[in-house]
Amino acid sequence: MIMKKTIFSLLFLSLFGLGVSFACTSYLITKGASADGSTMISDAADSHVLYGELYFWPAADYPAGSMLDVYEWDTGEYLGKIKQVKHTYSVVGFMNEFQVSLAETTYGGRGELRDTTGIIDYGSLMFIALQRSKTAREAIKVMTDLVAEYGYYSSGESFSIADPNEVWIMELIGKGPGNKGAVWVARLVPDGYICAHANQARITTFEFQKENKWDDPERTVYNSPDVISFAKEKGYFKGKDKDFSFSDTYAPVGFGGARFCEARVWAMFRQVKEGMDQYLDYVKGHIKYDDNHYATNRMPLWIKPDRKISVKDVMLFTRNHFEGTELDMTKDMGAGPFKCPYRWRPLTWKVDDVSYCNERAAATQQTGFQCITQARSWLPNPIGGICWFSVDDASSTVYVPMYCGITEVPESYARGNGKMMEFTRNAAFWVFNEVSNFAYTRYNVVHPEIEKVQQELEGKFIAFTPAIDKAAEELYKTDKDLGLQFITEYSVKQGNNTVDRWKELYKYLFTKYMDGNIKTKDGDKQNPIVKQPGYGEEWYKRIVNETGDHFKVIGEEGH
Repeated sequence: MIMKKTIFSLLFLSLFGLGVSFACTSYLITKGASADGSTMISDAADSHVLYGELYFWPAADYPAGSMLDVYEWDTGEYLGKIKQVKHTYSVVGFMNEFQVSLAETTYGGRGELRDTTGIIDYGSLMFIALQRSKTAREAIKVMTDLVAEYGYYSSGESFSIADPNEVWIMELIGKGPGNKGAVWVARLVPDGYICAHANQARITTFEFQKENKWDDPERTVYNSPDVISFAKEKGYFKGKDKDFSFSDTYAPVGFGGARFCEARVWAMFRQVKEGMDQYLDYVKGHIKYDDNHYATNRMPLWIKPDRKISVKDVMLFTRNHFEGTELDMTKDMGAGPFKCPYRWRPLTWKVDDVSYCNERAAATQQTGFQCITQARSWLPNPIGGICWFSVDDASSTVYVPMYCGITEVPESYARGNGKMMEFTRNAAFWVFNEVSNFAYTRYNVVHPEIEKVQQELEGKFIAFTPAIDKAAEELYKTDKDLGLQFITEYSVKQGNNTVDRWKELYKYLFTKYMDGNIKTKDGDKQNPIVKQPGYGEEWYKRIVNETGDHFKVIGEEGH
């Protein structure tokens, strides 16, 4: 975040006040840090106006001279035309047929650097790169070449970029009206390490490279050639090149960047690494600065975990509400009598002209969709890549495996099946929202029932994966089309069956918990057993402490 009041206010409103830009979280897991040798990255698309659906573009061929219309991902606004390539690769979610995957979080940065005359926004940049790249490095080159040629429309963005062997983090920001292109830096996450970002730029100092040698396998840093000189030209940075920090220059961290963004990173890091609680003051917004106004108590960009990370672990990371920490959202008064770890927006509020905030956990109610991409180098590309996809709140959804080589997606998750203001009973987004929003009313009793079914389904998917992999690989070796048909039918079936199971879950939950009761069948009797647990002793005591004798029953001795 920017410390100058005007810039900070603009960024704060764009990310957290208006609810238009995505406010996301991404976790990055390298081969050496994963339990099975896969690479993984996650993306949680958190937006109050984003409809959760599974994007799919089949591979295609185009005549020479074809042009591609570009529309802004957030709003659908037409931005312009760019040159189309002769052949594009298929894309499912945020992963293509070569197991290249992308994820993002918006950090905003210096507001004056957004170029609204640019043609490429961050969403289009990702999906176009996926349609044109066979490796993570190639994706970085495609992305940076596109913004250099056509201009970058959006505000500052962090990207996760992975293939079966490498995981990269890249941060990019425009150069303002009249300066086409962008300044950026990309860093290879060291093998055996994990990284994360959540709407706050995190790359600080790096080894500046004067030239980008894209065919150098030892290269660990790429950057725009003017990333430092442009900052000096604009007056953002006056020090020595070796001291240049991308984040501290283009998107300095402030209270909002720490409390609302870096806290999500910290919550994940502390689950797999001892000693991360030393950064608690920082993520609560108590930031220390040096003479250059660089933050000195920031967390590291990446860490080496104390244990190997599984895809199940990554699913759990996305479901965090700061449980077991000072920021635990089930513990304060805002959780209500049923310990709900959610706070309705706005994110900040005032009492007697003093500003206060809610916590902003990884799991949040306004999520459109999440995906965890898993790339596995030992399998053929169409089978090696799995996009674990879900819609709505991560804590009460189900990650369903979508193999990256599938040729169609489940109807219940497909684009065009419902909209944000168009409810349809057959759309995964609406089915999952029915269940999660019912759970918010009495979270501590309803959510455990959801979690039980969630874990059953995901556990089955994970357990079945080796067998599905083996069968698909054998088919693919003898008949590629048959192999693709097999993984397509499997993925489509699991998606549609999951939605059907969730419809049944809603019927069960609503019947059991409606009207504040808990009803269970009493054998063959017509009427069920009814329990009325009320609000719990702790909450009743709070009521009495606040209201005194207002609700006291008069005339009962000893009460």
